[in-house]
Amino acid sequence: MSVQRSGKTVHRPEPGRARRPRTTAAGILLAVLLPLVPATALPASAAGPPPDGGDLPPRGSAHMGMGVVEHDGGGGLPLSLRAPQTEGVDVSSHQGNVDWPALWSSGVRWAYNKATEGTYYKNPYFPQQYNGSYNIGMVRGAYHFATPDTASGTAQADYFVDNGGGWSRDGKTLPGALDIEWNPYGAACYGKTQSQMVGWIRDFLNRYRARTGRHAVIYTATSWWTQCTGNYSGFGASNPLWIARYNTTPGTLPAGWDFHTMWQYTSSGPIVGDHNKFNGALDRVVALANG
Repeated sequence: MSVQRSGKTVHRPEPGRARRPRTTAAGILLAVLLPLVPATALPASAAGPPPDGGDLPPRGSAHMGMGVVEHDGGGGLPLSLRAPQTEGVDVSSHQGNVDWPALWSSGVRWAYNKATEGTYYKNPYFPQQYNGSYNIGMVRGAYHFATPDTASGTAQADYFVDNGGGWSRDGKTLPGALDIEWNPYGAACYGKTQSQMVGWIRDFLNRYRARTGRHAVIYTATSWWTQCTGNYSGFGASNPLWIARYNTTPGTLPAGWDFHTMWQYTSSGPIVGDHNKFNGALDRVVALANG
């Protein structure tokens, strides 16, 4: 619509019609290219944004036991045990390049290193951690931090195996571990019912078994397992249990397991923080590695 004003013609948008913004060549190019960028090319914090907003950690920063103290609290260090126990550690990107010689000198003989999370994150320090523990003489393994709300159990098992979570019968490589615990990015049970959670875990374990020939270790806490799986007992016959409890004893175990294989007993141990005890002598650690 045009009007005359002081001898000049002024153009106004018609009522009810918004003025179209001017689009530059650069804007057109950006609009064309953005849909072509895959989600995996985004930073870890953008690949899977926290669902509930607020002061939540960025995606990819999760690690074993990060919810234990908040949900279960903590107590003293382990009591003296008659049965032989073998000291171990677990590490993630939070530890960066690990001083493996110092850990070896302190008596640590096995280690698990975070390899992946969901289907969107790979630990950038994994090569140094995984190979460094092996080269110093430790029996080592890899773990996957599960995010059941972002992808299926099958997809996450594939991502884990394809990015460091495999296994070889060399006497120094432990089977992969599934870290399944409180959701640091939202609802504790990842928005799943108890039966859905059991199904997700089963899918992961079955796929890992099909890809590697090994039963994966399950890392969890009894309180989370009870809340989010209904204390399901069906995995105890085949999958080793790695229990998380920061107290003087491992406490009550989840249903289906008569004993634990590993126990994460503190997040404030020497050198790296997260320390564990294998429920047996070093030859038992090697036996688990050999299958």
